[in-house]
Amino acid sequence: MRTRTLGYGLVLLLTIASIALQMSLPNGDASRFVTIVLQAATLVAAVRVSGMLRSPLRVASLMAGAAVIAATITWVVRGDIPTGPAAIVTGLLVIAAPLAIARGLMKDLREARDVSASTLLGVLSIYLLAGMFFSFVYGVIGAIDSSALFSESASLNRLNEIYFSFVTLCTVGYGDLTPGSGVARSFAVAEMLIGQIYLVTVVSLIVSNLPARRR
Repeated sequence: MRTRTLGYGLVLLLTIASIALQMSLPNGDASRFVTIVLQAATLVAAVRVSGMLRSPLRVASLMAGAAVIAATITWVVRGDIPTGPAAIVTGLLVIAAPLAIARGLMKDLREARDVSASTLLGVLSIYLLAGMFFSFVYGVIGAIDSSALFSESASLNRLNEIYFSFVTLCTVGYGDLTPGSGVARSFAVAEMLIGQIYLVTVVSLIVSNLPARRR
């Protein structure tokens, strides 16, 4: 169980590091490359800690490695990493990690029949990865049509995309950035519903079932 706790802790740490770096680094090729590398590492860590068989782990490792290699080749050949394709690739890496974590958590709960610190770390990782995934969706929308993402004349960069995603996920609703098209609004509604339903069901259930001594 300690190994699982450390594993899910690593996934959570990698996710937080990825968010922090994307919000602090200047918007550019280096930032996109580092993001792809971190998300590839997060995917591999998530699949490994979930206890999947060798075949899924191998597939995840190949996906992660292929993404990093493709980004490296693109950067060398083209001289840049296009925003839209980078967002799509990174988004695919991000969405695969929560699926692996959820599978591992379900397996742990069936076997142990008990909620532990590793379970809490796992569900928190899924929550943050969901916010990350939607931020890349907004990145793709902005890359396709710069006027479709925000109604305001805001800069289309990772800082604003991540900020808007997590504000939406938490349903804070500051109103300084608002979706500017039907597509962006549809994804914003989906993110709001997912974020709130996940918090009031999964996270609250896990926290309420943590033994008092662990809380």
